Amino acid sequence: MYIQYTIIVIYTIAIVLIFMYALAQLNLLYNYLSSKKKRDDSDTFDFSNDEEIPMVTIQLPVYNEMYVMERLLDNIALLEYPKDKLEIQVLDDSTDETVSTTKAHIEQLAKTGLDIKHITRTDRSGFKAGALKEGLEIAKGEFIAIFDADFLPQPNWLKRTVPYFKNKKIGVVQTRWGHINRNYSLLTKIQAFALDAHFTLEQVGRNSKGHFINFNGTAGVWRKACILDAGNWEGDTLTEDLDLSYRAQLKNWEFKYLEDVETPAELPIVISAARSQQFRWNKGGAENFRKMLWRVVKSNNISAKTKIHGLLHLLNSSMFLSIFTVAILSIPMLYIKNEYAHLRNYFYIMSFFVMSTMIFFVCYWFMYKNIYGSGFKKFFSYIGMFFTFFSIAMGFSLHNSIAVIEGHIGKKSEFVRTPKFNIKKFKDNWKNNKYLRKKVSPNVVIEGFLMVYFAFGMYSAFIVGDQGGDFGLFPFHLMLFIGFAYVFFKSLTSKV
Repeated sequence: MYIQYTIIVIYTIAIVLIFMYALAQLNLLYNYLSSKKKRDDSDTFDFSNDEEIPMVTIQLPVYNEMYVMERLLDNIALLEYPKDKLEIQVLDDSTDETVSTTKAHIEQLAKTGLDIKHITRTDRSGFKAGALKEGLEIAKGEFIAIFDADFLPQPNWLKRTVPYFKNKKIGVVQTRWGHINRNYSLLTKIQAFALDAHFTLEQVGRNSKGHFINFNGTAGVWRKACILDAGNWEGDTLTEDLDLSYRAQLKNWEFKYLEDVETPAELPIVISAARSQQFRWNKGGAENFRKMLWRVVKSNNISAKTKIHGLLHLLNSSMFLSIFTVAILSIPMLYIKNEYAHLRNYFYIMSFFVMSTMIFFVCYWFMYKNIYGSGFKKFFSYIGMFFTFFSIAMGFSLHNSIAVIEGHIGKKSEFVRTPKFNIKKFKDNWKNNKYLRKKVSPNVVIEGFLMVYFAFGMYSAFIVGDQGGDFGLFPFHLMLFIGFAYVFFKSLTSKV
């Protein structure tokens, strides 16, 4: 009996946490829709007046980027900004032959009049955060634009972002990520779906009401004074961008998010790359919750509502742990429901929390139609995409839950970069990418077991109860089966 009630208590806590998160998303949807009624005007610099144009430093933190380095440098060279007001730092921590090829390419670009420097380190301490911090020490710019190796800003990108800094309170301008290979595969489609929700609903929803948002590590501009005032880059978490964002906003710096400025990038095309990226983001989120919890709670500079949104934001990745908990316990709960008649009212109440799924469905629809358009055809396409996304996201829940637990308990791990592919150029031989992991994660074995476990959950729907079964959880178990089957077989067949 004690085991049953322990399962019920843990299951209930996880369900309630998911419901709270869903309500927060609903509030962000309201904020998002409200923001569309406002005009968003920026001031501008007189680009014919050399004295008014601010100095900008572009930082390109790179590490072993053989397949995208040439594309990155050539694209950055096309940015429209006065050359005497622009500095480019290539912060190269590479350990392979790209060090020499990158150096040669930079020398060629420098001959065109670009102020571009190749900065290398013998000690990679702090990883990306360490490289950014070291480059900042000698940066000439009043403003620091940062791009990861797979990002391709449009030529007018600086002219559309830097003018917002005429407002002296703004410390960061962040732009929306685009996806040049959105439709490459099912894996890229679901990654785009998740990121689009973040870059529309969440970033706009928080920013429009003055709640904390995060610099996304790339495709944004910092005021140098803001970085220094907030304590500079720190490498003690895997998401140094989220860390510095919160420290800056706790110092009363304002962030400006530009949904209308898209910065294209390439999504990971193999599951091992997506797994390593997800692990880093989710573990880093948990690490930052651990680091920032009391700073946010004790702050006298922010409202109670902003604190709540901030804590839920920092707990984003922990939702995977709640989802995984609900998933694992849902099968024992099915048997408990049909064995203990006196708990019938409890299960009626718990069924209300299916509303969480409905809330997510409504919220993500507004994001989807904003990108793809509305209408019956689009709506039916959305239904398929929504349930596919949720199924595969749940298939990642074991992997991401391990990341979250490690983050919360303070277990340290290296910053593992996400391999880049440049799929357009190397589409015929991307499987030979030298940076791909060749070993299958041990977690894949457990994911295979979970696939079987949720198949048993579907079978259980037919055999429990006295009246021909209980199919209330069957759709949930079907989605979990599909999700873990996808992750399991994709991980084995890709062999990366």
